[in-house]
Amino acid sequence: MTRASHLDTITRYYDGCSSGDVEAMIATMHPDVVHYFLAPNPGSTPVGGAEHLARYWRKVQSMLDARWLVDHCLEGPDEAVIEWTMCWTPPGGAPRVATRGAEWFTFRGGLIHEIRSYYRQEPATTELDGFPYVARGYSAPGDERHRAR
Repeated sequence: MTRASHLDTITRYYDGCSSGDVEAMIATMHPDVVHYFLAPNPGSTPVGGAEHLARYWRKVQSMLDARWLVDHCLEGPDEAVIEWTMCWTPPGGAPRVATRGAEWFTFRGGLIHEIRSYYRQEPATTELDGFPYVARGYSAPGDERHRAR
């Protein structure tokens, strides 16, 4: 697999997550996909199965008006690691925030087979202290678009 093909698959997966499009997400995932989350985030129990995971993200997207964006991607033949930004609106009318994170993807037959997600979910922006996100062109609330190409 080439960098563009894994990045394209991940970007299509994230676009499906951001729109709540279950079929678009399923088209990018192996039927036996498993998504692992960093504890103690809310909902840190692993989610398995393409349809179950797609419906999970549809629910999260509708609750948080979330948009997932790929900022950087590194990959090998059957894996990829990305930095990402999730722009979302905390409950109660708070201003939109950015959660920064990283994910390790494995692929089987060109489809996402495993996702290991590393981030801290808080109702405020979470990111590396002092890192110049905007100066380096990362996504941010109000400028929400994929950066990795």
